[in-house]
Amino acid sequence: MNGGKGSRWVDPAPLEVARPRLPWWTMLPGKVKLVLAPVVLVGLLVWGLVKLARLCWYYPTTVTLGLFAAAVYAVGGRWWLGGLVLALGVAGFVWWLRGRDSFYRRVRWVRTEFRRVAVYTQQWRSVMRLSNLTGTARGKEHLPRLRRTRSEGWRDKVRVRMIKGQSPEQWEAHASGLAHSFGASSCRVRVVKPGVIELDLIHSDPLATVLPAPALPEGEGKSVDLRKVVIGRTETGKPWALRLQGGQILAVGVQGAGKGSVLWAVLWALASMIRSGAVRVFGIDPKGGMELGQAPELFTKVAYDNGVAAVELLEEIAEEVRARAARFRGVLRSWSLSSGEPFLLLVVDELADVIAYQTDKRLRERAQAALQTITSQGRAPGVAVLALVQDPRKEIVPFRNLFGTKIALRLDEAVQVDMVLGDGVRARGANAHEIPESTPGVAWIKEDGKRAPVRARAFYPTDTNLTELVHYVTNSSATVIAFPDNNSGDTTNDGGTAA
Repeated sequence: MNGGKGSRWVDPAPLEVARPRLPWWTMLPGKVKLVLAPVVLVGLLVWGLVKLARLCWYYPTTVTLGLFAAAVYAVGGRWWLGGLVLALGVAGFVWWLRGRDSFYRRVRWVRTEFRRVAVYTQQWRSVMRLSNLTGTARGKEHLPRLRRTRSEGWRDKVRVRMIKGQSPEQWEAHASGLAHSFGASSCRVRVVKPGVIELDLIHSDPLATVLPAPALPEGEGKSVDLRKVVIGRTETGKPWALRLQGGQILAVGVQGAGKGSVLWAVLWALASMIRSGAVRVFGIDPKGGMELGQAPELFTKVAYDNGVAAVELLEEIAEEVRARAARFRGVLRSWSLSSGEPFLLLVVDELADVIAYQTDKRLRERAQAALQTITSQGRAPGVAVLALVQDPRKEIVPFRNLFGTKIALRLDEAVQVDMVLGDGVRARGANAHEIPESTPGVAWIKEDGKRAPVRARAFYPTDTNLTELVHYVTNSSATVIAFPDNNSGDTTNDGGTAA
């Protein structure tokens, strides 16, 4: 009803309904659909087989147990299946009581598949969106793909296929948020191959307990691979091996961080070659012998100050480096046992006292020049340096780049981690400033040419072990008497090797 001029009534708007949009294939002629039907069926079959293969790949234990349970049920019925489940449950419980380590090691695949479903698959999309790790292109959301997972008890290894245009640095920036989202204490990012990274989601510390020194080798002539000198264990359970031949080592840590553990673990590993003379050790201890004086018999020569004796020892070794280079010229490309020359290891405890805190400017300059010669030219002639220091600042150790292996024990500040291990390493999880005081000897290690740092703990040679080491190297038959330990539950009271 149309109102007249000035009327309040207006005509209603015509009803507008959106026309439904049908899939394009519904518009095809019937003959075309008949021809394409087999192709579509084959595609659906392939899609189903791919999904099944993916299920078997990511959940092999679940699929195997499911098929086995179905077979038992088909043959014997529910009573046989129930009895088998009960028997397996009792056997697993007894196994867990008698050997928990082996139980957790053997059933890790069950834990892996359970955590994949309960922790990661269930909330993967939400976490990626909230962490801003997704991308949008042409109105379509692109999500990082969750690939293989593996639970090792103390950590979960989660492999991820990044979306196009992403970099590992973006994931490193969100590592803390990812750890909290997935209920882990920390998260580290490792590059597997282009486009694929692996997240290490840490739940506990496998290096929380002290590592006793291993038994000394028996017999004569035992050689050690100087490119892989085992001085401890990494958090993955593998040996912590230092490269002495062809490498220079700088260990940095505050007081009580465990620099002494690293020092004596190295000499403990070289015991057989020191005994045979294949390795000769020189030492400088500006603290008057408080550290190296515990076992002076291991050293060919030791200087117990930072004065003239220490500088002359450095210059003596620097001259030996030049002399060996001249003898090897045209004969050998690098040192080997067959060269007839002993391998030389220089140990400098409290390096800063020798090259920075020395009040005599001339002695300080001579010490720096000699040490730079040894670290820059000693690789091929078979001369290595193990330097220990508390302060990693550039004005203290101006030639940190000459040390191919850098060890960061417990440090005071986050910025010191970057000074020791290099820029960006802390973003990959190497938080040496967060190492607890209760774990001396735990360190982060960075080797030149390797992107990822390694976390490890050195063996702990006690004073009793050092006495045993001296008798072993000097081929003495004296009886080793254990030092008294007032607190039997605290091994750090047996000696000062954790300094």
